[in-house]
Amino acid sequence: MSVLARPAVAAFAAKSLQRLAVMADRRPSGRGSAASSHQRFPEFPRRTRELTIPTSIAPARATVYLPAGEGPPPPVHVNFHGGGYVVPLTELDDPLCRFLAAEAGVVVVNVDYVVAPQHPFPAPPRQAFEVVRWIAEHGAEEGWDGDRLTVGGQSAGGGLAAAAARQALEEGGPSIALQVLHYPPLDLATSAKDKHSAIAKPVLRPWMAEVFDTSYVPDPKVRADRLVSPAHPSDTADLKGIAPALVITAEYDLLKAEGIAYADRLRTAGALAGHIDVAGADHGYDGKDDERALHTYALIARQVREAVSTA
Repeated sequence: MSVLARPAVAAFAAKSLQRLAVMADRRPSGRGSAASSHQRFPEFPRRTRELTIPTSIAPARATVYLPAGEGPPPPVHVNFHGGGYVVPLTELDDPLCRFLAAEAGVVVVNVDYVVAPQHPFPAPPRQAFEVVRWIAEHGAEEGWDGDRLTVGGQSAGGGLAAAAARQALEEGGPSIALQVLHYPPLDLATSAKDKHSAIAKPVLRPWMAEVFDTSYVPDPKVRADRLVSPAHPSDTADLKGIAPALVITAEYDLLKAEGIAYADRLRTAGALAGHIDVAGADHGYDGKDDERALHTYALIARQVREAVSTA
């Protein structure tokens, strides 16, 4: 076990990453800054308002992206950002949120959820579920149709979307028409040292996983929990009735195998809407590769649009 697997050390490293993210976000045009994200894909306008959603964990701030045009209340898509359950990278999903609002015709609620080590498991997935439930129940007063609801996320956000869908299954709702899981971590019970990539130096490295996983779930024995590792073989519950899922993996991603394993499990449960493996791509590819990003976002928008049209 490396020193980074010690909770105190991992927490210190995670907080350092958080500070670096805040500094990057304040730069006016640096890569990874909010300004840089807002400048990508200018053909998709940013029409937003801010919202605070009450939960038992803490109030969750969110940015609401509005589709163009007038008419009946549109469907709603709840988005959870990536960042290893540690770094609050909400604004990095701005291009995706603008794209989905424009191309899928949905309201997109981009959630700034609590992160570790300040809020370790089970706080983030519980808050994520309560946010989804609140959004489903308060559509009429907020201007969207909460009965036509999808959820999704990239990286850690995909893990939270999967956890929200699992809790909705177990607690009898809300009804979710689609869960979009974009290169998600779905097996923290398996050490990153035992995961493999098709290339020698993938984006995700074992040391990163030690910081993220230890900060998020300090006790290794808890990492097999169904809300953390639904792709691990120890989770054998019947998933029949869970929200249909679009699972998107990347060819070189260290997390590819667990994404495929969960897609296979969902297929067995009759809940796989589709699995796409993005060729020649690694974890977080859409943050730099505009061409691949637009292709994948178009696929997501099409699936979201189809799912809510039949909800």
